[in-house]
Amino acid sequence: MDIIVLKPSAKDKDIRHIVKKLESKGLRSHVSKGTERTIIGVIGDTSKISEDEVAGVRAIDAVEDVMRIIKPYKLASREFKKESTVIDVGGVKIGGKKIPIIAGPCAVESKVIVKNIATKVKDAGASFIRGGAFKPRTSPYSFQGLGEEGLKILAHAREKTGLQVVTEIMDPRDLDVMVQYSDIIQIGARNMQNFRLLLEVGTINKPVLLKRGLSATIKEWLMAAEYIMSKGNLNVILCERGIRTFETSTRNTLDLSAIPVLKEQTHLPVIVDPSHAVGKRSLVAPMSKAAVAAGADGLLIEVHTDPEEALSDGEQSLTPDAFAELINELIPIAKAVGRSI
Repeated sequence: MDIIVLKPSAKDKDIRHIVKKLESKGLRSHVSKGTERTIIGVIGDTSKISEDEVAGVRAIDAVEDVMRIIKPYKLASREFKKESTVIDVGGVKIGGKKIPIIAGPCAVESKVIVKNIATKVKDAGASFIRGGAFKPRTSPYSFQGLGEEGLKILAHAREKTGLQVVTEIMDPRDLDVMVQYSDIIQIGARNMQNFRLLLEVGTINKPVLLKRGLSATIKEWLMAAEYIMSKGNLNVILCERGIRTFETSTRNTLDLSAIPVLKEQTHLPVIVDPSHAVGKRSLVAPMSKAAVAAGADGLLIEVHTDPEEALSDGEQSLTPDAFAELINELIPIAKAVGRSI
């Protein structure tokens, strides 16, 4: 019994009774109250629950139906929630008809640079400023970020432009300071299966942007989302950023098919990071257009005022002018699929 659907007449006392019954069997629950129905998602190993025990739950007057979910991810599944989730971040909605754009440098370098980039991408139509204060780099000798000072710089850019802040967490010990300065907390590809970190961000009341791991299947990706959601934070945004394949002409292989597959399997919004996927500035625009056409709920694009001098990922960063041109080119594509930029 993975999902318990209650009758419209169900009262709070009925919910408490069912939750207590589940707890007696070593299970936890997540109550989702909709406009017409209340659904209780059962969290834990339900494979050991017998059909007789399921029938006992069905016998409760307030219960309309009990459904088993074969998929190992429950809270993230379409069975748990039929309608698509729309996440409101400071008035910007992710998962709705409008496709928001997250833009900014790969790494936070200085207050002047970030403020300048934020101003330009805001003028072009971006809703979020992104930048890494803590940088997970392949080499320990590469620029590792400015830490808390970088977070303060992002917060300063938000104050000056009104853009919401997206930045990456690497260590659970940094969670308190991340919550203080950011609006969306990003889990990077290398940390997608850092289960301790996933559980920690599941306890906070801020949206989490979960990037797909370098070699992760869609099932593994959704299971990572389930870790976050199992702790109570249902505001998870999935981000396709390319996966590792045998192809070497691009940095990664952008799996655009993941977008419609996820739309069938989960109610969570799906955005695309074409910059990390292709790793080349000339390929970012065509892949951004393809992502919008495929149904992406947002884009994450790296932008730098001087890519040649960028401390990280300059090769894949658009200039502000190129970014503004791309936004204009995306408008008719979004309109063609019933969306807007």
